[in-house]
Amino acid sequence: MRKSLFAIGLLAAGYSVQAQNILCHVDTNANMYVSKGTLVYSGGGMQMKGNGRIENHGNIMVSGSSSDSFKTIDASNADKTESNGGNNFVNVINEPTSYATYNTNSSTATPSYTYGQLFITGIPQSNITGIVDQQYRAVNHGAYQQVGLPFYAKTLSTLNTELGKTFSGVRGSGNDVLQWNNDNVVFNHFTNLTYRLGIDSPLYAYYILGGTNLDVSNTTRTLKGRPYSDTSGTSVTLSGAGANVSFGTGGSNVNQYNEKYWSYVQDGFHIAAGGTAWQGNYGKNIYQFSNPFLTNLDLRWIATNESATNGDGINLSNIQAVRFEVSGVQYSNTNNGGGGASSYKFVSFASNLPAGSPSTGGSATVPTGDLDYLVVRPMSTFVIKMKDNTVANQVLNFNNLRRFNYFSRATGTDYGVSASKSSTSGATVKQLGVIGLDANGNEVARTYYVVYPNATTGHSSNALTQISSTSGSILGTFEEAPTGGYDYNYTNQYWLYINEANENNFQGKNIKLVNYDLSKIKSYKFEIRENAELVANGTHQLSTGIGFYYKTPSGTAQAAVQGGVVPVSDAEFDLFYGAPNNAALAVDNTSVKPSRTMVVYNPDITNYIVRFDPNWKKADIEVYDMSGKLVISKKAVSTSKDFVIELDNALKNSYVVKIVSDKGETVNTKILK
Repeated sequence: MRKSLFAIGLLAAGYSVQAQNILCHVDTNANMYVSKGTLVYSGGGMQMKGNGRIENHGNIMVSGSSSDSFKTIDASNADKTESNGGNNFVNVINEPTSYATYNTNSSTATPSYTYGQLFITGIPQSNITGIVDQQYRAVNHGAYQQVGLPFYAKTLSTLNTELGKTFSGVRGSGNDVLQWNNDNVVFNHFTNLTYRLGIDSPLYAYYILGGTNLDVSNTTRTLKGRPYSDTSGTSVTLSGAGANVSFGTGGSNVNQYNEKYWSYVQDGFHIAAGGTAWQGNYGKNIYQFSNPFLTNLDLRWIATNESATNGDGINLSNIQAVRFEVSGVQYSNTNNGGGGASSYKFVSFASNLPAGSPSTGGSATVPTGDLDYLVVRPMSTFVIKMKDNTVANQVLNFNNLRRFNYFSRATGTDYGVSASKSSTSGATVKQLGVIGLDANGNEVARTYYVVYPNATTGHSSNALTQISSTSGSILGTFEEAPTGGYDYNYTNQYWLYINEANENNFQGKNIKLVNYDLSKIKSYKFEIRENAELVANGTHQLSTGIGFYYKTPSGTAQAAVQGGVVPVSDAEFDLFYGAPNNAALAVDNTSVKPSRTMVVYNPDITNYIVRFDPNWKKADIEVYDMSGKLVISKKAVSTSKDFVIELDNALKNSYVVKIVSDKGETVNTKILK
């Protein structure tokens, strides 16, 4: 095959074919600068010598074969190592202070956070000896930082210098390094730091780093290492995660580190889909991964069987949802161990849409929820939840997810690392995002309402896209009754981050949007998408000629438009797809309406909390153990903030919680430990 090299944005470089497997050679004292937005293509190997340097602000693609190499060498032509290498090839962050901003997943939006990316394909791992400097900046996750480490044979001890702290092999010290085990549903820790990445672990392993004195948000860090090859070990079959794990009643069994499963296993996917905690698929078939490459991953099409001519070859037809960007990570250094997080971002998938849906062959799927997170940055992580373990050949090939662009590939676009987007048409998925803003216009919360032709209205195990809210959420919707409004059977059990309803049988009916913190949320901003694509600013009517509406308790229904902002003074709004149906709002014959007060587990404090109905002012709280003994009794508790149920986590017990408002409304629920 004829080899070629195209380079744009070049300042100074020396090229010489010093060996048969090197096409691009940057010699000592030479510098190659790749500008932001530029693509440099090398149809063969690449090498940097001495202090020869490539500073990459854009995209570099090295397409080789088994005889090609990617190398960094010293003056004597010997390969550099982690200890003496670096500063020859640098992937640069262009806007380091914008790290917390996720780019809008739209081809019409200008990315606000960009960085150099390196794509190497076809070169075996033994021939990738070059050391790459990868700049890293990320949101601080809390007690443990979730991260990918995309470097072959890198020794964990090198993280000490690169991340500015000293790691150790002591579990729970805040200085430990752990790796997620999908099969056993547990984080394994490294007892020493001589472990080498990618040799005894898969290249897509999900790591967490002890967060004590770890600062990755205020300082740009640089990690060094050999990039992974895409010639082997880049596919994984999603089968059997947690299949042989017994969580015990209420998650009370322990793992090999004597940590109770309830102290760290979280599965909002299962609850929102009509499941029961710690039963059936709860906590099972969850797969945690990291991006193994120095290029973005695009998860837009992982749930769709695209045609062979232009697809990426991935069809996770049994997928339920994907989870991203953990925050509020806490660790409980008690006899129970474990830990958890207060919030995440989620994307779920509307599948098996009717004929005429956008598709390139096979069954069509459309992602819903936090779509900006579908493009996974280098060194970032994500979690996949499968509906069960009954479907064979659920294979995730990381090679075919790579993408330079900061937005997803859309329908009809051939797969490729630099492929562009195009439009979609046909039966569609409509999504209303409600973003809670504070007094300064900053986002503090969000939730989604999704409708499409085969969505399921109300509580059902057939729900495709629903995700329950976490304990850190202050904004969400509640399960809807068939005629609209609350389904009071579930108001005390869960509420929703992504809520779905059938666009045909629920058109014009209301779901309930509830704000649990009026002191923080001062306005709502609307974000409207159709088939995962943002509509133009000011748009109300979608392809059906129908749009979303909102209504305050004291107002009339108003059209929701893309980018629109409305003030908030009430805890409760009604949301609609289609002009409100008066019958849906006119009558609520429930004589005694159950409260929206809930008891939920908060991993931030490794304990349960009472989250009060926004209409409550005061409440009495009693907690009994299963023998009937009263263990907690509090009178006239203020409902302006969550109440912590201070239980002894070392005790294996279950409890009954009774909560009575100052108006006589009563909530009874159980805590199973």
